[in-house]
Amino acid sequence: MDEPASITATPAAGALTGAAGPAGLFSDLHPPLSHDEALVEANRCYFCFDAPCLHACPTGIDIPGFIRRIATGNLKGAAVRILEENIFGGSCARVCPTEILCEQACVRSAQEERPVKIGLLQRHATDWLMDRELQPFQRAAASGKRVAVVGAGPAGLACAHRLACHGHDVTVFEARAKSGGLNEYGIAAYKLVDDFAQREVAFLLAVGGIRIEHGRSLGAGLPLGALQRDFDAVFLGLGLAGVNALACAPAAPLAGLRDAVGFIAELRQALEPRRLVPGRRVIVIGGGNTAIDAAVQSRRLGADDVTIAYRRGPAEMGATPWEQDFARTEGVRVLHHLTPVGFVAAGGAVAGVEFMRNRPGSPQSAGERVTLPADCVLTAVGQRLDLPVLDVTPRVADGRIVVDANRETSLPGVFAGGDCVAGQDLTVRAVQDGKLAAEAIHRRLAGIRE
Repeated sequence: MDEPASITATPAAGALTGAAGPAGLFSDLHPPLSHDEALVEANRCYFCFDAPCLHACPTGIDIPGFIRRIATGNLKGAAVRILEENIFGGSCARVCPTEILCEQACVRSAQEERPVKIGLLQRHATDWLMDRELQPFQRAAASGKRVAVVGAGPAGLACAHRLACHGHDVTVFEARAKSGGLNEYGIAAYKLVDDFAQREVAFLLAVGGIRIEHGRSLGAGLPLGALQRDFDAVFLGLGLAGVNALACAPAAPLAGLRDAVGFIAELRQALEPRRLVPGRRVIVIGGGNTAIDAAVQSRRLGADDVTIAYRRGPAEMGATPWEQDFARTEGVRVLHHLTPVGFVAAGGAVAGVEFMRNRPGSPQSAGERVTLPADCVLTAVGQRLDLPVLDVTPRVADGRIVVDANRETSLPGVFAGGDCVAGQDLTVRAVQDGKLAAEAIHRRLAGIRE
């Protein structure tokens, strides 16, 4: 590890020097399988009984079942088998870390072979269905019950879709101008290309019975108590709207210093993203997927030198080993055991970051200070629950809404799921929370005893 000890850092060795610049920004990270490729890959599956890949999927998709349908040419049946358990199966096929979930559990991996490409097969089936605008779901007879869902992200929309299928009328209240949550605002552009997040929302809403009101934030203008009173049940899929600040954040704002979450959201919504080059020398502070996404996109936008600085070692990073390696192949330098302790400023703008080097395997400082130059610093040190002042408030502990096994909060009839309950987690787990909460709500509304 050869970090510079002063403000004279040079571009990372092996940096792409523009080769992965703006022209490659929107290229699909994992191009889809062709028809023939999908058949070959599907026939590599052993179709295991009690398959470990199924147990590794947080939404419990019958993986051998849908792959067998692909192998026999039944793409509609494969897609339905996926979407019955995960209505966001299309986006999860693109963004899930399958290398640490279903594909890691594949028995071919245990035999030191390449695992079956489960994620790409899932995408092959769901894309086939969505491209043909087929709607496999039908609503049950109207129940006369009304449910409010707060938040149009994966948890909220998964809950809304399952409730609508059961015949309940759902109103979704979303603070932002678009639905989709993390898929629309928080995922790197190269992971969900061609406006896929909005296409998936449109597919989900086509089942009927779901109305979305945008620009509606929980709080004074949308009291939780009023939702309890006016609806038969409420689901909170609030996500984590707050962004953690660095302990060493400067007292006054510095130009070029911003949070990575906001940067990614701006990039996703920009009409001309190629104009959003964050800086020539970019430092991203953090070790999760947000840090990787921000760093790689900065590099693809044309930044000359992009560095991720993380306070612990590679094994402690939230980003998977695959994501870490991917960042390096994109020309991003990843440095470990560096804790930010201050900023270098010039003319009201950030000019560098001062770090303290940590001892590997120990929280103690080695006493050595390292200063890295930067004209842009993106902070990706986690997000937090940011509940507004409410008329009634569910119980919160350790920065999360507390729920029981049915995802019900301390407020009767109010359920919650996704990141506001689990903390920063995977899209697929948020979908599962929404699905489980919807089934619990339906049982209550239908008078079904557990």
